Amino acid sequence: MKNENASLYFVDSHKTNDKTAFIEYSEKKRTLSYSSLYNQSSKINDLLIKNNIQREDRVALLMLDVIEFPVIFWGCLKSNVVPVPINTLLSKDIVESILDDSRAKAIFISSELLSPLKDILTKSKILKKVFVVGESDDDFLSFENELVRCKFSETTHVIKDEVAFWLYSSGSTGKPKGVKHVHGSLQITYDTYAKQVLGIQQNDIVFSVAKLFFAYGLGNAMTFPMSVGATTVLLPTRPTPQIVNEILKEYKITIFYAVPTIFAALIEHLNGNWSEENYTLRLSVSAGEALPKKIGEEWKALTNTEILDGIGSTEMLHIFISNHPNDIEYGTTGKAVPGYELKLVDENDKLVEEDEIGELLVNGASSAEGYWNLRDKTRKTFEGEWTRTGDKYIRQKNGNYVYCGRTDDMFKVSGIWVSPFEVEQAVASHPKILEAAVVPEIDKEGLVKSKAFVILKEKSLEKQNLEVLKDEIKEYVKDKIGLWKYPRNIVVVEDLPKTATGKIQRFKLR
Repeated sequence: MKNENASLYFVDSHKTNDKTAFIEYSEKKRTLSYSSLYNQSSKINDLLIKNNIQREDRVALLMLDVIEFPVIFWGCLKSNVVPVPINTLLSKDIVESILDDSRAKAIFISSELLSPLKDILTKSKILKKVFVVGESDDDFLSFENELVRCKFSETTHVIKDEVAFWLYSSGSTGKPKGVKHVHGSLQITYDTYAKQVLGIQQNDIVFSVAKLFFAYGLGNAMTFPMSVGATTVLLPTRPTPQIVNEILKEYKITIFYAVPTIFAALIEHLNGNWSEENYTLRLSVSAGEALPKKIGEEWKALTNTEILDGIGSTEMLHIFISNHPNDIEYGTTGKAVPGYELKLVDENDKLVEEDEIGELLVNGASSAEGYWNLRDKTRKTFEGEWTRTGDKYIRQKNGNYVYCGRTDDMFKVSGIWVSPFEVEQAVASHPKILEAAVVPEIDKEGLVKSKAFVILKEKSLEKQNLEVLKDEIKEYVKDKIGLWKYPRNIVVVEDLPKTATGKIQRFKLR
């Protein structure tokens, strides 16, 4: 039987290629070639066996975006040990709950993240080994020292339907869920989105703001470029507008992946200062949250390049609806990615007509096997070949899909469905507003109305001027989207609660 281990396609096929696969944007500016990745990842099996970690065991990866990440991730897949990347921005308690839930036998952790987690790593009864990536004075095992002593191993034989890795959902609606993905799914996301929509090429140099521990970042920065032998720039630290701009210029990035918040912040930071002599950008991608029309148009005006807005999910591994390079309509998510099928249904699971709001279901081969130890949730989300996304959409007559919000976020005003995203776009398009989030609120009469939380471009306004601005925003929104949708209550805030992928956590605002 054919060996269908995903690492054969992504790693072993490049084993004699000395081209740079990864560049780490740090003080040391470390690099990793494709041939070095092959050699180092092929030693991980010996490291795992020596530490009594067997095939199908789970190991956690709590790591920054450094060049060791792909070595360890692919080394685990080569060994048929299941890597579980963990969001480095999660609280200590949630990290502990994920370690307990996944029953990880070992953890690979960046030294910069170690200090606040030492006690939970030490007291865990399930976790047997702690490998520290980077310089550390602690008594835990040094990944670098351990790997040097290991020997080469051939890639383990698996079939495409065996579980390859887990990803924990970003928790936009609460506790993260363990999502199990199989070996075959990784190449499917390349064959569909990366090849047929993105058109990634060997000479591309890519940079993703979304980190490798996310489904979005994993495809952007690792599987897509590795499919064609392109080069990725990794950023271990926080992606501030200044640093992102430096990377775009210094490394001549051709494909840039981000979230709407980053695009908005970059537009503000650049303030019109974009010269095609200093940049080689040909395409940008946005996901994580629907891209407001205003941001797409402003980015195009600034850079003379397009943003492909799309939607994906941890459950589907990457983007399954997207605008296409020659078919872009800002304010919409575009059309189905080739290889995926879509449908919109009402609360009774009946198909809805064009221009009617419905819940989005998607059929595609990259769908997850299911959730770990959440059988009821698995049965409700994965319905045969169809996966419920939890997103509300409208399909226009031209076939483009327009995002309306999460199913849990929708609410009715005067008996009519209101999309918080539609109201947010209208509010955020006001010239004095940087960002907005909208939730339902019960007024004094007991009726549901919309309430907006806004971040102002001009941070300090006198109280009198602020009240005038709020009234101005209300009238502005009435004119744009309708009388019943405008926010009756507007609250000015410094920031909005979000997941690390940029999704607004409206449940916290509610």
